[in-house]
This record gives sequence, C-alpha cells and structure tokens, in this order.
Amino acid sequence: MNVRRRVLGLLCFALCLVSLPAMAHKASDSYLVLEVAGSTVSGQWDIALRDIDFALGLDLDGNGEITWGEVRARHADIADWALGRISVQRGGLCTVRVADHLVDTHTDGAYAVLQLAGECPRAEGELILRYRLLFELDALHRGLLRLTVDGTSHSAVFAPDRAEQRFVAGQGSRLAQFGQYLVEGIWHIWIGFDHILFLLALLLPAVLVHQAGRWRGVARFRDALHEVLWVVTAFTVAHSITLSLAALGLVQLPSRLVESAIAASVVLAAANNLKPLVEGRRWLVAFAFGLIHGFGFASVLAELGLPQQSLVLSLLGFNLGVEVGQLAIVALFLPLAYGLRNTAFYRRGVFIGGSLATLAIALVWLIERALDLKLIGA
Repeated sequence: MNVRRRVLGLLCFALCLVSLPAMAHKASDSYLVLEVAGSTVSGQWDIALRDIDFALGLDLDGNGEITWGEVRARHADIADWALGRISVQRGGLCTVRVADHLVDTHTDGAYAVLQLAGECPRAEGELILRYRLLFELDALHRGLLRLTVDGTSHSAVFAPDRAEQRFVAGQGSRLAQFGQYLVEGIWHIWIGFDHILFLLALLLPAVLVHQAGRWRGVARFRDALHEVLWVVTAFTVAHSITLSLAALGLVQLPSRLVESAIAASVVLAAANNLKPLVEGRRWLVAFAFGLIHGFGFASVLAELGLPQQSLVLSLLGFNLGVEVGQLAIVALFLPLAYGLRNTAFYRRGVFIGGSLATLAIALVWLIERALDLKLIGA
C-alpha cells in the first residue's frame, strides 16, 4: 500500500509539473545582437513587452493592452532597467547606452527594441559579458546572444547558471557550439508545453488496450514500450524532417498557421483518447502532426540563430537535445503509468481526466492562436 501511495504521489507531482507552468508567467527569451569591433560596441536588444510590463508595469490604465504611448512614456525607465542588468567588459567596463527605442514583433508577441552603442577601454583582448535580466523574477528566462567580436561570430545562451560568458576574437569551438545547442534543445522541449501535452496525449493510452468499448491495462510492459517506441520514433522522424528543412531555409510557413496547427494537433490527440477513432496506429498520428511540430521547433531555432561556420553541427545538437528531453519525459511517465494502469485512478483520473484537461487547454490555445485573441493572461 505504501508503494502504491508513493507511485500515486509521484504521478500527481509529474502532472502538476506539466500543468502549473501553463498557468504561470510565460517562460521568455530576450534577443541580444552585439558587434564589437575594436573598442566600438553596437547592436540591439529585443525584450518582450510582456516581460517589461511584468517587471516595471507598463499597462498604466490596466486595460490589458500595452500601447506605444505607454511604452514611449517609460523609455528612460526601460533603458535604465535593461542596462542595469547587463555589462560588457574589454580591458575594463565598457560604457553602453541606448541610442534609440523601437518596437518589433516576434512569433510570441510585441517586443521593445533597444538600439545599443558604446565604447570599451581597450580595442583588443577578451570580451566578458554578464547578463541578469529577469533572473530574479523568472528562473525560466533566457538571453539569446548573437555576437561578433572582430569578425568572429559566436552564439550563446544566458541562464541563471550561465550569467557570465567570455569570448576571444578568432576562437570559436564547434564542439562548444554543439553542446550549447544540445542543452537548448533539451530546455526548449521541457518548456514547450504544447509539445509536451501532445506527446503526453499520445502516451496516456500506451499502457491501455481498447476492447469492446472499454479500456483495460496491457498485459506486459513490453507491449506498452513497443507502442511508445513507435509513437516517439514517428514523432522524432517527422519533426526532424521539417525542423531541418525550415532551419535551412528550404521551407517556410507562417508562424500563426504553425502555432494554430500545433494547438489543433493537441486537441485531436486528446479527443481521440476520449472517443477513439485511430486505434493501434497512433504512430501515424504522431508522424503526421510531428511534421507540424517541427516547424514550431524551427521557430525557436530561428530566434537562437544558427552559426554559419557550424550550421549542420548546431542543428544536429539542437535536434538531439529535443530527443533527449523527450526521452526524459517518457522515462519518467511510462513506468509510473504502467504501474497504475489497472487502477480507477489512472483510467478515470489520469487518462480520462487528463485527456479532458488537455483538450480544454488546447482548445483555448487554438482559439487564441487562430483568432489572435488573449483569453489567458501571460
């Protein structure tokens, strides 16, 4: 009995980990592009308006919309806040200022664009960047950097445990680039809640068999594992194809269409659990919608930027990272689900209840993305 309670507790905890982020402040990225040529610094920094509002409170009238007037009125505050959370050093602290304020749109909304300019004490030597934007408010935040130092390109990602990074002109390790993109692939599958819900919707029935209008537990673990391997392999192959095509610029689709289709895939996968139309060949569903999810991963990779000098290796690292993150989810979920497959808690609470919850969340996403609405606060 104690073992079963522990298993129940672990499964509930795992489900909470998936559901809670969907209701919390949205995990965010900022995009920092810098060029350091000798002692001269130039570039731009794109920061989501929702993140600035979260930190400073831009929506003065409280109507849920941030206007250009509200942003313009806080230009000085935004510049002071942002510049206080980044430092550039080359032979000492570089003086960096905001030369202009603009607004741009990324796939996930509107961004303030800070045009940067500055000077460093020295024109050569190691460059040190320190970044701590939003880390005290949102541990999921990441700073995505594209840097050129005296003609040498670098890519990096700032995180709470990687807040300081060092760069030298002429030095760029391809292995380090591969490792960086591997880590980011893992990270972005773990914070890609729509991808996770789609995967879980396909995994929920893997430990069950639908016979005579009822669900019952599979007889052997290897039967469930066989089903999961088919689903995960099909999803992997499909999204790897479209991720590569899109990242290499061979195929492009409108982001709004892609995001809406991803939400629709979650709706259909969850609905199929409640009223099975596709049985025994869920791998076909995984493959078909995996093609769409690949374009979603590609949009993330586009924001990260692929370094041209190690393009294929970085693409491989990101794709492999997605698979590692995906397999980690499977490794956590499958043994727990198998252990509970014959209980009412799993069949009614986790399988039926989880599919209903997934369907409801995905329907909200679909309406928001297709109609460009905001039904749930960021």
